[in-house]
Amino acid sequence: MAVGIFDSGLGGLTVLDAVQRRLPDVPFVYLGDNANAPYGVRDAQDVYDLTTAATQRLFDAGCDLVVLACNTASAAALRRMQEGWVPPGKRVLGVFVPLIEALTERRWGDNSPPREVAVKHVALFATPATVRSRAFQRELAFRAIGVDVEAQACGGVVDAIEDGDLILAEALVRGHVDALLRKMPEPKAAILGCTHYPLLQDVFQTALGPGVQVYSQADLVAESLADYLNRHPGLIGPGRESGYLTTGNPGRVSDKATQFLRRRIEFVAA
Repeated sequence: MAVGIFDSGLGGLTVLDAVQRRLPDVPFVYLGDNANAPYGVRDAQDVYDLTTAATQRLFDAGCDLVVLACNTASAAALRRMQEGWVPPGKRVLGVFVPLIEALTERRWGDNSPPREVAVKHVALFATPATVRSRAFQRELAFRAIGVDVEAQACGGVVDAIEDGDLILAEALVRGHVDALLRKMPEPKAAILGCTHYPLLQDVFQTALGPGVQVYSQADLVAESLADYLNRHPGLIGPGRESGYLTTGNPGRVSDKATQFLRRRIEFVAA
């Protein structure tokens, strides 16, 4: 009855931590493609190839449902996977869905025409690949009209977090927020469009100011997944053991993950 959680590196652990707290009886298999991280600087075909390979590994581990806890993979690969790659009886979900549900105050299954929403000026902070894809703007346009989205590619932030250099990561965040505010001086909401960024949510909030509502993904994804599994209980796969897989060095990734979540995590080779 396992559910797979995939990320290019350690950022998806923020999602894993939230879904484990929300769904303590569901075993989760986490796969980090640490050997190929970060995805945010790769082209769309490369991201697609890596994401399908990782997702297949999670299917092989007994997961019928895989959550792409990676915005770059969700932006660059998910739609193509759903349209022509995902095998019958399997499902792959991305992490844009809960953010757009929260921002537009409507359920993902609500297929009514796009309508006016309260928030008109939205800042999007994401990896260069996610920004290039314009996937967030495309999905938002299906559900809302009149929303101005200003995207800021946050180069270097994921690398600094993965390297454990939070001082550098914080400095980069402040620089990226300053750059965005020069383009959109008064955003009303900010989307942290990378699962690494919740670790720096306070830095984003301070730099943006108290008048900006910051949307982070981990808890939103957890609630959305709980609702999805309640409606589709058959998609909890046959696997019964939780586990942590990595394409990188298991010992090194385990140490970084332990620092990341502040509890011991033991990875094995994927």
